[in-house]
Amino acid sequence: MSVTADPETFRRNAADVVQSDLDHCVANLNSEFRQMAGSTLLITGGAGFLGYYLVQSALHWNRTATRADRITVTAVDNYARGIPQWLHSQREDSGLRLVEHDVTKPLPPECEAFDYVIHAASIASPTFYRQHPIETMDANVNGLRILLESARQRRDEERAVRGFLFFSSSEIYGDAEASAIPTPETYPGRVSSTGPRACYDESKRYGETLCVNFATRYGLPVTIARPFNNYGPGLKITDRRIIPDLAQDLLHGRNLTLHSDGSPRRTFCYSADAIVGYYKVLVRGRAGEAYNIGQASPEISMRELAETLASVGREVLGYEGVVVTKESADSAYLTDNPQRRCPDVSKARRELAFAAAVSLDDGLRRTLTWYAANREGAYA
Repeated sequence: MSVTADPETFRRNAADVVQSDLDHCVANLNSEFRQMAGSTLLITGGAGFLGYYLVQSALHWNRTATRADRITVTAVDNYARGIPQWLHSQREDSGLRLVEHDVTKPLPPECEAFDYVIHAASIASPTFYRQHPIETMDANVNGLRILLESARQRRDEERAVRGFLFFSSSEIYGDAEASAIPTPETYPGRVSSTGPRACYDESKRYGETLCVNFATRYGLPVTIARPFNNYGPGLKITDRRIIPDLAQDLLHGRNLTLHSDGSPRRTFCYSADAIVGYYKVLVRGRAGEAYNIGQASPEISMRELAETLASVGREVLGYEGVVVTKESADSAYLTDNPQRRCPDVSKARRELAFAAAVSLDDGLRRTLTWYAANREGAYA
């Protein structure tokens, strides 16, 4: 039996979560948004998971800023599944422009004039990037190259870009040795170039190389963020990563199913915290440098994560199921899957004053509250 309650209560509680998260983002990005005041911001992948709060936090800042200080956001996406409901509801906002565009093609005229750019257009779910490996590599390499060339041209025309952020991934570290846990940015990684996850891992690594060389050769303010296991509002419940998969089981009243022995270990960073980190990398990061953005602790096993989610589900939604294990029908499901992933975030703390504040229990509570109102992923 599925978890049920008054739909209006679910919607109201989810709206409160989003409002609280946006307040959190703006409060912790006051100096960064002030530095961006009056600028234009291009976000590729604006309709995706990270776009959810990247777009909305800048628009939330605008609501209390003077007209001259507002940030104009252009959200670029191919909108292959249509414009999501959350973004559609923002269409009348004067600070937002929606552009339908394939990032692997030359930029349309309306996207050529920007002060800041965030390249977040990429397939990030292992299930889906393994199904679409060429498209994944194209977005991470060809799409990035187009944006970097546009930024270089603007510099040559003395209309210099003020900030450029490339979303890389903690996947670039591969299956790190125990001696490299927590993993610092200096760790070179152990990654297969031919395995089922290589299309994502290796294209992110090459993307970083592009960024570093454009920064050093052309003096562009290009920075790199390495996300560590983000979750929260905006992440489709059909995304096939572990938290939405378990949340889907929970909301349908099923036992929470793990497709491994539950031993791999991760840390998880709530999306509102992560967004604060990404804007800090964009505005304050050093050119050509990469920054880990995530939670340093707790590092927990997948079984511990599932048990924690079940416990939060009992508290929030009256869930009654248990955690079970079942072998995945996908024979490559665990191939090249790192056993541990835990970031050393001291560089981001020291240089950017970044520190995640939302605990795992609280983040899962907020996430389940949001999923309960958006269980079909309509807002993602």
